[in-house]
Amino acid sequence: MAEYQAQNKAKLISDTRRRFEAEYVTEKSDKYDPRDVERLQQDDNWVESYLLWRHNVVDETLKMLDESFQWRKEMSVNDLTEASIPRWLLEIGGIYLHGYDKEGNKLFWIRVKYHIKDHKTILDKKKLIAFWLERYAKRENGKPVTVMFDLSETGINSIDMDFVRFIINCFKVYYPKYLSKMVIFDMPWIMNAAFKIVKSWLGPEAVSLLKFTSKSDIQDYVSVEYLPPHMGGTDPFKYSYPPLVDDDFQTPLCENGPIASEDEASSKEDIESDGKETLETISNEEQTALLKKINTTEPTSKAEENEKVDSKMKAFKKPLSVFKGPLLHISPAEELYFGSAESGEKKALIVLTNVTKNIVAFKVRTTAPEKYRVKPSNSSCDPGASIDIVVSPHGGLTVSAQDRFLIMAAEMEQSSGTGPAELTQFWKEVPRNKVMEHRLRCHIVESSKPTTLTLKDHAFNMSDKTSEDLYLQLNRLLESNRKLEDQVQRCIWFQQLLLSLTVLSLALVISFFYLLYS
Repeated sequence: MAEYQAQNKAKLISDTRRRFEAEYVTEKSDKYDPRDVERLQQDDNWVESYLLWRHNVVDETLKMLDESFQWRKEMSVNDLTEASIPRWLLEIGGIYLHGYDKEGNKLFWIRVKYHIKDHKTILDKKKLIAFWLERYAKRENGKPVTVMFDLSETGINSIDMDFVRFIINCFKVYYPKYLSKMVIFDMPWIMNAAFKIVKSWLGPEAVSLLKFTSKSDIQDYVSVEYLPPHMGGTDPFKYSYPPLVDDDFQTPLCENGPIASEDEASSKEDIESDGKETLETISNEEQTALLKKINTTEPTSKAEENEKVDSKMKAFKKPLSVFKGPLLHISPAEELYFGSAESGEKKALIVLTNVTKNIVAFKVRTTAPEKYRVKPSNSSCDPGASIDIVVSPHGGLTVSAQDRFLIMAAEMEQSSGTGPAELTQFWKEVPRNKVMEHRLRCHIVESSKPTTLTLKDHAFNMSDKTSEDLYLQLNRLLESNRKLEDQVQRCIWFQQLLLSLTVLSLALVISFFYLLYS
């Protein structure tokens, strides 16, 4: 059965390519970008995505390809870069990629409040949408996104049905199978009629992908860690540009351990900072031996290896939380904790444990490769063994909560070598669906002694009356804050009501004159 399906899929792909070349390219070659035509002949996944969206009906697929390719040339999609987009559009933060939903799909944010309907800028905004989608599609090759339509604080001036229709068409025609779902957050009631039109554009199949949410139920689709505070989340991320904030994972510094020339240049700095701050019980020679141990190819017993790791790494705070993946257990599960310059704990530790019966190759990538040293960042782990990965900021650069790390892992055959050349070849050939991925966020601990402890210690010396006075003042402040929030909410509600009444009155006046003169 599986063999028949594979043969049928290959035949559909071949027929689509042959017919598109014969029936469309020969007559409309000037309307297509040659790079798209060439990609169609080489990329099976791309052809398959169009076929699946059209239920494997070749005639419908050809029409879809024709429309999509003409649009790609008109928009110069293959040539879109940051320089193609006005800088103010990138700076405002109305459209960007950031975070993941509960299914692991990338979040594509559209902050509608930053969009003002204006025919002079609509083309640039459409290019920005195409820029992000094309950038993502080339990197992820078929992995869907979840569109986050954030309608909070949106007014009547932000309603632009032409722009909404363009976004819908992007997923219906131009980027088929890339839409996981479309989460509509905090939609004002005045827009109900508008989104009925949107449903008709989507078609019956895609309507099920629309998810209307509020603060009370948006966590059904996205965890609090990737939701901003106004959605009830805890994500500290704040948009800024430059650079582009799309979790573009790259290889960090010092692939597979120390680089000789770099280590020689920075040995004095490493001895002073590491010896005094994070590895006080370890001599400089022992630190070098530890880093070499991680990548050594000499056979050592599991007991000796564990004993060395325990003794050499004891100055690190061992992460407690564990992500239990099918190939590796990864600790910490979600966040790497880095200390500030004042706290002295500059490095972080990732512990990988192989839970399979085969060797597992792994590599670590980051969104800020210029900031971090990762040792080792590309290696392998024996069955049942554990490996400690040291992550440290480089060159005095500051850790940011926006930085992300990606751990990729895949099982190797027993006969495969684990040297640098073998690993490089392995990662070129391993199928994407065989690769396990897990992401980690960065968290900065401002001080090794939390401020709350200092305040608590000081509170013991305060008189009971002073404590009571402070408590009453705090309560009054909180109560005033609640009242202010209620007043603001009432003002917003009244403003929306007034706007609605104005629109309704205008409609009645137009209807009256229409009946009067008809």
